[in-house]
Amino acid sequence: MNNVARKICFVTGSRADFGLLVWPMRAIRETPGLTLQLVATGMHFAPEFGYTFNAIREEGFEVDERVESLLSSDSGAGVAKSVGLGVIGFADAFTRLQPDLVVVLGDRFEMFAAAQAAMFMRLPMAHLFGGDVTEGAIDESTRHAISKMAHLHFTSNQGSTQRLIQLGEHPSRIHTIGSVGIDAIKHLDLMDREGIGRALGMPLGERNALITFHPVTVEAGRSVAELDELFAALSTLDPAFRFVFTLANADAEGRALNARIEAFAADRPNTIAVASLGQLRYLSLMSQVDVVIGNSSSGVLEAPSFGVPTVDIGDRQKGRERAASVFHAAPERNAIAGAIAEALQRGRQATVNPYGDGASSRRFAEIVAGIPDFRQLLTKGFYEIPASGARP
Repeated sequence: MNNVARKICFVTGSRADFGLLVWPMRAIRETPGLTLQLVATGMHFAPEFGYTFNAIREEGFEVDERVESLLSSDSGAGVAKSVGLGVIGFADAFTRLQPDLVVVLGDRFEMFAAAQAAMFMRLPMAHLFGGDVTEGAIDESTRHAISKMAHLHFTSNQGSTQRLIQLGEHPSRIHTIGSVGIDAIKHLDLMDREGIGRALGMPLGERNALITFHPVTVEAGRSVAELDELFAALSTLDPAFRFVFTLANADAEGRALNARIEAFAADRPNTIAVASLGQLRYLSLMSQVDVVIGNSSSGVLEAPSFGVPTVDIGDRQKGRERAASVFHAAPERNAIAGAIAEALQRGRQATVNPYGDGASSRRFAEIVAGIPDFRQLLTKGFYEIPASGARP
């Protein structure tokens, strides 16, 4: 091997995936023989979603390429067109950067666009969080599609690893490292209650809830009705509760949800809505609240590490492995209120998180550094699961 550092190019398109990528990127940056590249796209450049591009710099990262792709649209057609613009933009960005390995995370349409460009350009690609299941979102399909385009896989749990094998991915290319999101919980110096209150502009109360509700993308028209059911359930809670909403993402119907959330918060002095809290404020708040509510993956993946109970609403996260602290509720006001009551009765207690121990990023960097030639990954066959009783 030569002494030229190999370029590992990460793609980030939203506050959510960036928060998960911070520690893997730091691990890559600190690993001899590897150099970090970063391409930002999607919601990072949209003021209505918090212009989270600034958060990237605040975490100490420089963006090598910007891919402007997000249309100001709340429809499926708008998302589809954003994917098309993204493919064009990523083709140009990758041509300039010439990465040795492209790293994409999860399932959002921005990642789908990046994966398509990388695949057609014959760039080796690693995928984080492949094999997960979220039956209530279009993300289910885009995630599996990205997995088939990728050449190397890093999964959050053994069930996801098994599903990738069922998709025909070779076991030797799949590494079960846990959720990189838990690494931040283990490493960050979290804010205390008073600090969080100052950062939010509203002190925490006797009871507090962190709420995130994203569009239900598998079936058009459901999202607003389900959000209204959540509002109805929240209205039955003790007035001493403080509610902190983080706004929905840029999926179809996301803007409609955000308009309703902001209207709900405007009428209630115990409620605020924030476009983006950033990783430190978000996890600090999660560590202090009495319950996490909504349909975000963070309630399933990260909240159990704090022992805080989660009320997961509807089908968006359906199929994910869950800790004992995660309570499911149908998207109906009585069911939601009942699940919140159960969660509060359980309270905060030590919980086994099935998604890892906080050392995932180190494992990721070690595995990447140990691959002698990424180009050899480009030739990829379909792995046939041996018949029952046959030797592999």
